[in-house]
Amino acid sequence: MEIRFAQKQDIDAWMALVERVRDVFPGLETAGAMAEHRNTVLRFIAEQSALCAVEGDQIAGALLFSRDPGALCFLAVDPSYRRRQIARQLVTRMLDQLEEGKSVTVTTYRQEDPRGVAARAFYRRMGFMEGELTEEFGYPVQEFILPRQRENEFKDAGI
Repeated sequence: MEIRFAQKQDIDAWMALVERVRDVFPGLETAGAMAEHRNTVLRFIAEQSALCAVEGDQIAGALLFSRDPGALCFLAVDPSYRRRQIARQLVTRMLDQLEEGKSVTVTTYRQEDPRGVAARAFYRRMGFMEGELTEEFGYPVQEFILPRQRENEFKDAGI
């Protein structure tokens, strides 16, 4: 499994993955929404803010992120590739791309939503903490925040 920046020629394989998991992502219900997502992915690819986990000619995992502000915008793993630490590898690679010490936010399902059990547990294991309740695409979500300190912060403070 290779974790790398997505390239323009990956778009069809990327969208094939999104098609397989779209039922668990609010905002991807219609053909128009999928076309908009495709354009968004192409923009993130151009900005080198799209990571993918590739095996052969298949994309097993996909992640979109924003450097400013630090945000994990989209994370999906093909159901047949789950339990292989792909999401962890993608998030770790994303963190390597972000400014040291910059906190990272992500939104996911709220606690009472059964579709969010696995995602919420994953983000907690990665060190994210619960933040404010909000909505995206007309769907109730919760922000999770990964606070990150600069390596030298404690040294600078004399700790």
